[in-house]
Amino acid sequence: MAYGEISDENWSNLQKSGGVLSQVFDETTSRIEPGVKHIEIAEYAETRIRELGGEPAFPVNINIDEEASHAILGADDDSTFGDADLVTLDMGVHVDGWCSDAAVTVDLSGEHGDLVAASDAALDAALDSIEAGVHTGTVGHAIERTIRESGFRPIVNLSGHGLGHYEAHTDPSLPNVGSDEGTELAEGDVLAVETFATTGRGRVTEGSEERIFRLDDDRPVRDRRARELLDTLRETRQSLPFTTRWYDIPGLDVTVKRLVNRGVLRADPVLKEKSGALVSQSEHTVVVTADGCEVTTQ
Repeated sequence: MAYGEISDENWSNLQKSGGVLSQVFDETTSRIEPGVKHIEIAEYAETRIRELGGEPAFPVNINIDEEASHAILGADDDSTFGDADLVTLDMGVHVDGWCSDAAVTVDLSGEHGDLVAASDAALDAALDSIEAGVHTGTVGHAIERTIRESGFRPIVNLSGHGLGHYEAHTDPSLPNVGSDEGTELAEGDVLAVETFATTGRGRVTEGSEERIFRLDDDRPVRDRRARELLDTLRETRQSLPFTTRWYDIPGLDVTVKRLVNRGVLRADPVLKEKSGALVSQSEHTVVVTADGCEVTTQ
């Protein structure tokens, strides 16, 4: 069975990526406990993804409290979960470039259930509103209304997004708030529908750390180590994000920094709620159908 322009083979790959991701979430979230190292969770999840026949679509994000996105771990990170942490686990899987993307929030304190429920309810409202011909702003209205009725704020400068072949972020954008701008969804669109609820102002700002990178320009480089890295990325990642933790290459951090400065690689900084308030995220991947959507990650 295929939707829109997705062939039977590619639809099968998309379903497999969603199935692998769902299984890894089931196995991983129960391991998030106070005292456990963040890096243990990230490496466990990435290893299981590969064992089950997929590849990480991007490095595992483990966002804590006010962190909303791109909190990627370095190999030497020794941070552990605290008993009051609000943890967002954001993961992606690709099979032959066909990506699924999902996120859940784990409340280790047991005190922020209403906030987690707000992003979950907003995700359900978004999924209920999606079908071919619906405007992306209508989906945003459903998300915003649900979060505000729960007593929290949506994050206005974060959004869901399309998923393409070897593309973890592409059009269309799915806002967390109502908007007259945007586009109509089409049958066959593959979407990462993600909702962000916060106790704060509802806007994120960029932090200083950059640990997630992706190819951004195909210009030639002279340095041998840089060429070897870029050849590896073009063969295995294309435009999908990566982390230096995945590669045992001498001088890699320096090489990556130079390539970022030259504009060959793009670095995405950690995004944090501007007022330092808590953030809950919920996310599923769906394929838009004529009369609704099919979720691949549950």
